[in-house]
Amino acid sequence: MNERLLVGLDIGTTKVTAVIGERAADGVLDIIGQGTVPSEGIRRGAVVNLEKAADAIQRAVQAAQRVAGVETDEVFVAVGGPQLQSHTSNGLAAIRRGQTIKPEDVERAIEQARAYPLDTDRELLHVVPLEFRVDGQEGIHDPVGMTGVRLEVDVLLVSTAAGPLANLKRAVETAGLRIGGLAAAPYAAGLGVLLPEEREMNTVVLDLGAGTTGVAYFKEGRLAYAEVLPLGGELVSSDIAKLLKIPFEEAERIKKKYGAALPELADPELVLEVTPPGHAAGGIPAPELARIIRPRVREIFMLARKSLENAIGPLEVNASKLVLTGGSALLPGTDELARRDFGLPVRLGRPTGVEGLADLVASPAYAAAVGLIHYGEEHAETPPSGQRFKLPVRPKVRKNEAGAPGTGVWERIKAFFKDFF
Repeated sequence: MNERLLVGLDIGTTKVTAVIGERAADGVLDIIGQGTVPSEGIRRGAVVNLEKAADAIQRAVQAAQRVAGVETDEVFVAVGGPQLQSHTSNGLAAIRRGQTIKPEDVERAIEQARAYPLDTDRELLHVVPLEFRVDGQEGIHDPVGMTGVRLEVDVLLVSTAAGPLANLKRAVETAGLRIGGLAAAPYAAGLGVLLPEEREMNTVVLDLGAGTTGVAYFKEGRLAYAEVLPLGGELVSSDIAKLLKIPFEEAERIKKKYGAALPELADPELVLEVTPPGHAAGGIPAPELARIIRPRVREIFMLARKSLENAIGPLEVNASKLVLTGGSALLPGTDELARRDFGLPVRLGRPTGVEGLADLVASPAYAAAVGLIHYGEEHAETPPSGQRFKLPVRPKVRKNEAGAPGTGVWERIKAFFKDFF
């Protein structure tokens, strides 16, 4: 593992966040810098104004560098937006009779699965092996050394639209930064907040942002599904603004200060000093504000559940826990409403596995940025900025224990398994 500075860059609809981490000599991953600025030029995960987006990115990274007292130009970037899609693909490799399965055979099967016919306007982000089968025997995680004549693999392919991705890369590079790696935003959020035991369970992660909601499903330690929905906390504020006839900025302030996702959690004695048409003078009771908020939050949950069940089947059977994260998850009552709507144990996820100035990122809003630091550690060797970023990352040939060069294929397969198992 490279000992170096790692920067996670989360470019969202309302804010751009940069977090700097460093692996200390004692093995602890320390947070040493954080910078957050209002987002400009970004709409639902896509760049809509290159100059403004680049300026916000540059200011966020510079703010984090000032806190850390260091300079670095390499960043790991979250890729979100509703263009993100997941597909499951299958690969097959024939094994000569009497031969055991070798790393080269595993790579052949994975490469065939990787050849899934994506549309020409899409770019692959992740290739995640889910399960191997040898002569029909299921549930195999590492088939190397086994005997059989038919090796099959199921892989998850996560892709995004090439155009928006190119614009995102351009904005980062215009800010004077070099892209060390790209990760799907829901995947990064999961890496940032899941506890070790949750990674080994079948766990759903919902990353509730302002403009989008990221959905990720981790099955026995591997990412098994990822998608981004084009709905987020902004729509809640928009509903408040429309129904109360107030500016969006005021609605956003009221939501954050007085809002709740469940009327019974709102203060019944609290009356907001807002008097929309059709209401008596004196304002709106806080429980009524919650009744405006709840339907939109439930809609987001309903669409997330539908997305998941279309991919993995009934949640009650295939998921053990739900972890909520993202800035919009901070709305009081959101976790309880999710518990009711999903029928699963729910936890509010905050970044884990870091020390140092951990208090700077001790909020669900920093899940993806911190997750990118974890991701960067696992994928330290990445292609130059501007090239197509693919997984698995292929490390350089290493020496074996006897001092002879190790086989490049075997090293790649070991790295593959290390990343996802």
